[in-house]
Amino acid sequence: MKKIVKHDQDVTKQHNKQMILDIIKKQRPISRAEITKITKMSATSIGRFVSELCEEGFIRETNLTSSGLGRKAVMLDIEPGAIYSIGVDIEKKRISFGLMDFSETVTVYRRVDYQAQKSTPEETAELICCEIRAMVEEQNLPSEKVIGIGIGVPGVINYEQGIVQFSATLGWKNVAFAKMIEAELQIKTVIDNDLKVKILSEYLYGSAKGSNKTALIGIGTGIGSALIINGEVFRGGSNSAGELGHTTLDPNGNLCDCGKRGCLQTYVDENSLIMEARRVSEITDVRQVYAAARNNERWAKEIVWRTALYIGITINNIVCMYNPDTVILSGELIENYREIVDLVEEHSEQVIWEPFRGTFKVIPSELRGDGIVMGAGALAMQHFAPLAGRLSEE
Repeated sequence: MKKIVKHDQDVTKQHNKQMILDIIKKQRPISRAEITKITKMSATSIGRFVSELCEEGFIRETNLTSSGLGRKAVMLDIEPGAIYSIGVDIEKKRISFGLMDFSETVTVYRRVDYQAQKSTPEETAELICCEIRAMVEEQNLPSEKVIGIGIGVPGVINYEQGIVQFSATLGWKNVAFAKMIEAELQIKTVIDNDLKVKILSEYLYGSAKGSNKTALIGIGTGIGSALIINGEVFRGGSNSAGELGHTTLDPNGNLCDCGKRGCLQTYVDENSLIMEARRVSEITDVRQVYAAARNNERWAKEIVWRTALYIGITINNIVCMYNPDTVILSGELIENYREIVDLVEEHSEQVIWEPFRGTFKVIPSELRGDGIVMGAGALAMQHFAPLAGRLSEE
């Protein structure tokens, strides 16, 4: 019985300590007295936990003091250099890296041109490990301060086991990618679908801040979506929720590389826009379509107009299913042709089912190309930060 009681006491202590650290992270700088008011714990308990967190290097006293009447109180802040995580974004034509400190600020970015589809998973893992080693060495970081790596990967991901079950973008199937990285670097690694990682970053740092239920649509070399509800990413039964690209628009429509006809991505992804443009022009890159549309060339404007219509239909489908308060548009199409957001809004007036009109907002991503790196770094920080790790083990 005594052992059980002590175990319960230890768990409660760790939860309270994590709660205090979270309060300091979110409301910094903050005084001990303010933490006492928020938690309703005794000043003695708060003082003890704060002392422990200071000794462990997670927080520090600042030069700031509280304002107002009475005795001035020293303010507390986190120590940004206490621990670090690394975020990685694997795209079709490049891999991006970011070093995130404990304040959840990405202090270093790196990007490498690289086509993972033309390489084996082992070669890709080797490149990622080399880049991470170089980044850590350049910053003179002790290896023990890097507590985890998060990786955003396009495709269907077994999030709990760190396996890429299927990625058409990379050409991978049943690849235990997290273990490859961990075995080489001896750093804990978590991988997830790239859009699920991105919506986490939008919720924490970007367009979805303050939203209770946000849907994100990513449009580029493929099309997908993600949903976050009260801070929790909606995953579905096998972490496959959000595979919009293979929803059917027309069963007799365009042939998709998945073998079906009429998949949504055959109407709105980059390849489909290029193929349509080639009927009238020698196009080799989708950005040429956008340039022609900005130049008021009729064929290009027609392609963009129709793409906006399909995106509007997609938004209607998502809104009817999930009733979000915010829909974020992201991906290379939005980044390279921002004007399409206004076109989507125009179409939405016609294609959104009337009961849902005016119940949500459609906005472009604030984080653009950095969102996945930031979300992957945050995902690793959430998983592997020392206190969070101890709590999950209990």
